[in-house]
Parts: sequence; structure tokens; C-alpha cells
Amino acid sequence: MTQPQGSITPTMFQVLMSLRDAERHGYSIMRDIEEQTDGAVRVGAATLYRSIKKLVDGGLIAETDERPDPELDDERRRYYRLTSLGERVAREEAERLAKLVEMAYRKSLIGRGRLSPQGGKS
Repeated sequence: MTQPQGSITPTMFQVLMSLRDAERHGYSIMRDIEEQTDGAVRVGAATLYRSIKKLVDGGLIAETDERPDPELDDERRRYYRLTSLGERVAREEAERLAKLVEMAYRKSLIGRGRLSPQGGKS
């Protein structure tokens, strides 16, 4: 399998980062993204599952057969894990974004230690 056509979307990147920590089902991925971004990013179900489908089709994530204790989980949930290709793509995307941020520093669009030119963290 190869990386999906073109670059990955911000939502796809968020999914890959969420799965970097643990195998998760869709709703857990949505909650993790919201938590990791302090509520700044909320992914709707349609967007999430469209992204998951593209990531599965591209071989970046895979559905896992392992399930938690059935007494603690809904059997209809599908769990996903990051593949080695997915980890590589997530790392490459993170490096690409880091280079863009470094360029923004050099162009004085943002200062070191700040996330916006106005001085507040956004």
C-alpha cells in the first residue's frame, strides 16, 4: 500500500497522532483530538470516518482484531492502529510542519515561544 494521493489532510494527521499513543475506536479518536488540542479542534463523525477510510485504504492505519473485554466495550466498535507506514508518514508530516514554523520564525511572523504574532497563544 502507498500513501494516499497528495498530502494528508490536517484531520488525517490528527488521527495518525492520536493512534501513535494507543489503538482506539472512532469516538475515542474524536475525544483524543479534542483533548490534545484543548478543544480547539473538534472533528465531526463524517469527517473522521472519511479520513479513517482514506487512511485504511492507504495502508497508514489498520483495523485491529484485538478487542477489550466485551463486558467493557460495545462489540460494534472498530479499533484502529497505526501501521509502520502511517508512523513514517506522520513523522514526515510533523517534520514538514516544523520546517514551516521555522520559516515563520525567520520571517518574523511569530516569535520564539509564541504561537501568534499578537503575543497570545492561539
